[in-house]
Amino acid sequence: MKYIESNSTDPYYNLALEEYVFNDLPRDESYFMLWQNANTIVIGKYQNAWEEVNQKAVDEKGIKVARRLSGGGAVYHDLGNLNFTFIVDQKDVKGLNFKIFVKPVVETLNALGVPAEFTGRNDILVNGMKISGNSQYVKQGRVMHHGCIMLSTDLSRVADALKVREAKFSSRNSKSVRSRVTTINAQAPREITMEEFKTALKERILGTGEVENYRLTDRDEQAIMELRNAKYSTWEWNYGSDIRYEMRREEKFENGLVTVDLTAKDGRIENIHFSGDFFGNGPIEELEQALKGARMDQNLAEIIRRAGLEEYMAGIDPAELAALIRG
Repeated sequence: MKYIESNSTDPYYNLALEEYVFNDLPRDESYFMLWQNANTIVIGKYQNAWEEVNQKAVDEKGIKVARRLSGGGAVYHDLGNLNFTFIVDQKDVKGLNFKIFVKPVVETLNALGVPAEFTGRNDILVNGMKISGNSQYVKQGRVMHHGCIMLSTDLSRVADALKVREAKFSSRNSKSVRSRVTTINAQAPREITMEEFKTALKERILGTGEVENYRLTDRDEQAIMELRNAKYSTWEWNYGSDIRYEMRREEKFENGLVTVDLTAKDGRIENIHFSGDFFGNGPIEELEQALKGARMDQNLAEIIRRAGLEEYMAGIDPAELAALIRG
């Protein structure tokens, strides 16, 4: 099994690296990878980002949102979190077999004095609380298993970033089930450094002898960056990935209550309706029509401003209304 460690903390690069190793490196080899992301929410392939992410907190704190290839729920990554990936042939694994991949992680933690156990679905628990979530992607006889391990993650950021502002959603997309979470160091008999944990995990999986590293070539790096830029860093992949949903949000502003009912597809507004006790001179239907087809990204406030919001909702700031719509 060859070892790859990413030196990047850019989630879009790391997810592109995973896919590149999965699709383009020799299939007669197996790979084990370690990598970290800085301040990122990673959502599952089939999830609706708008249902998983507190967009206001994400914007304020500079947290990136990234969509992975595999299913499962949303997770928060920072530099107190370690991600691992196995890429192997499916002939070595029967079905969606999580246990075979999480077993060495559990053994590593137990050896460090942390009473970890695998739940039987996709989580690793310590004292009944989650410290690791796992997911798998299978294609053409190849398996990618990846997981995140919270060593010393900032749990206050987890709560803020993944706590969606009050809204009523109706969609067919998979929703995350929130679990009680903790960190390894909150449960360990002593503090474990990231490098110590990496070393222990590598030795458990790859042995204590000389490790066979795979060094990315210039050609590899170019292909990974092309995939990063064309797919993983794009708004279309992360937010607008063939998702249709209905949503209701409301907020009491200083100049009136605003309720928003909208239908969106691929991250664009299909239909939108405003109601509330706000004041305005123009027919609200004109504003609603102006927003049809608008992408729900950071440019939405400017679109609302150009539509002449003051005419329809006196005293309400375009940025505040955009934040309400985006969540």
